[in-house]
Amino acid sequence: MSSKKVLAFYLNGCPYCKQAREALKELTEENEKYSSVEFEWVEENQHPEISERYDYYHVPSMFVDGKKIYEARSGEKYNECKENVRRVLEAAL
Repeated sequence: MSSKKVLAFYLNGCPYCKQAREALKELTEENEKYSSVEFEWVEENQHPEISERYDYYHVPSMFVDGKKIYEARSGEKYNECKENVRRVLEAAL
């Protein structure tokens, strides 16, 4: 079974991006099937030519097959973030 790649936009130093990476790590430890999902992390300041082709405002933002599955929101709590990252993983499987 082959999973789809997740395209994830982030910014260095962003606390929500750090939170999303921690949630991803935790989810893959909890459920082995998630470890088959490949992530391509794009730092939006380093690759504006990629990020400007996608419709999002907040980071992290995650896309599967060009469709936005998750865009963080200001004030998002860890459990919310983790549930959103789980949705991304499920969409990619």
